[in-house]
Amino acid sequence: MAKPILKTPAELDSMRRAGSIAMAVLRRAVAAVTPGVTTGELDRLVGETIRSHGAASAFRGYRDFPAECCISVNEGVIHGIGDSRRLQFGDLVKIDIGVRHEGFVGDLAMTVPCGGCSPLGQKLMDVTIQALREGIGYARAGNSTNDVGRAVQKVVEAAGFGVVREFCGHGVGRGVHEEPQVPNYFDRRGGTKLRAGMTIAIEPMVTVGNPAVKLLDDQWTVVTQDRQLAAHFEHTVLVTDGEPEILTSDNLPPLY
Repeated sequence: MAKPILKTPAELDSMRRAGSIAMAVLRRAVAAVTPGVTTGELDRLVGETIRSHGAASAFRGYRDFPAECCISVNEGVIHGIGDSRRLQFGDLVKIDIGVRHEGFVGDLAMTVPCGGCSPLGQKLMDVTIQALREGIGYARAGNSTNDVGRAVQKVVEAAGFGVVREFCGHGVGRGVHEEPQVPNYFDRRGGTKLRAGMTIAIEPMVTVGNPAVKLLDDQWTVVTQDRQLAAHFEHTVLVTDGEPEILTSDNLPPLY
């Protein structure tokens, strides 16, 4: 396993700026989620907003990914590609944004109800946010990625939902994906010890039903096998000796 990359103070300042831009872009995209808008229109809006901040999409072209961001709807979990699909009232829309600025990446995701949603959909989002917050709380030096994963898993499974195993959180910095991997569950094979200066993306992917997922024919979009609802929230987090710092934030009230 590659050695986790510790960031310098100057690099962390760049990551904070990238994270702030990513949150600004997410806020603009969330405001545009309305019945009738297409996922392709949302993707174009994300690209235009990223560029207006003097930044670039960290996802477009990454391993040949063809879009500015990832947009996944209802049973879609992650890596959906914007197209001509028109959103309908009640859809759960997952927007995953990666911004590259000053050589560093800010990575975050949010699940958005289109106009409103069912009580089950609201509970799913609430539980996933709670799981993210609990996981972030363990992003402290001396803990391990397993402590983060255990915290996420405990919240999710106590609510009767499922934790996706095939995909997980990860280190982030100059690269979209760096070491270590950050599973959303307790990994019996062991975890990676967290050190101050590590920057990780914590991103619970939670399902209403069976947590098993499948890859669609576009070779990107990941959906639940049973086609039940999924939710996804993510922040880029700095591991410290004390309180973890969310790097994908701004000076406005938090979205989640």
